[in-house]
Amino acid sequence: MKKLLLLLSLMLATSLMATAQRKDTRCYEMRIYYCEPGKLPDLINRFRNHTTKLFEKHGMTNVGYWVPLHNDDNALYYVLSYPSKAAREESWAAFMKDPEWLDVWKKSEENGKIIARIESIFMEATDFSPKIKPSKKGDRVFELRTYTMHEGKLPNILARFRNHTTKLFKKHGMTNVAYWTTVEANGKQPVLIYLLAHKSEEAGKASFDRFRQDPKWVKVRDESERDGKIVEKLESVYMAPTDFSRIK
Repeated sequence: MKKLLLLLSLMLATSLMATAQRKDTRCYEMRIYYCEPGKLPDLINRFRNHTTKLFEKHGMTNVGYWVPLHNDDNALYYVLSYPSKAAREESWAAFMKDPEWLDVWKKSEENGKIIARIESIFMEATDFSPKIKPSKKGDRVFELRTYTMHEGKLPNILARFRNHTTKLFKKHGMTNVAYWTTVEANGKQPVLIYLLAHKSEEAGKASFDRFRQDPKWVKVRDESERDGKIVEKLESVYMAPTDFSRIK
């Protein structure tokens, strides 16, 4: 009996260690660049030919780059990852002082400023986020969805996605790419941000129509919202990967 208990304890410890090792503890950053009129092609060329390589040189990981399908704001969305927030600060400080970057930046803006403004969002992976794998398919569109929850409802939305929603998305032809929660200052409740992949924008919308009508989803939604609505605001952006994105 003692040997059996010892064996079970070892198995449990091994399982817990494996789970801890699998946990994605990296610091993620989503950056959104809004370009001056007509300057998005210049920004994309700069990233394709120079910036992504310089990011890697300074210890940053290029996760993915996308351009919205309906891009009235002339925006480029991209995600980087770092071993930690401290490593992020060190990498960016080195990048901004790199003579090669300073030369590229100066030459690329000889005909005018490229970027009008930048948004930066720090994120961490949820415990149910799939492992992000590079893909060269190139025949997919991506949907970036942002959920702002009612106060105190973050655990509810995470439990619903962890236990039900991601499986139902897969059932209805959607590919779960990544799930993050934002890192907020001053105790503000984090926001859920996630990426799905679809064959097309039309296919994505059709998948969501089927998903919303699925009796299993209706039951899950109603049971999870017995004590009130969970999601206060939902934003969706359909995007195409750039030719240099690691995720396509």
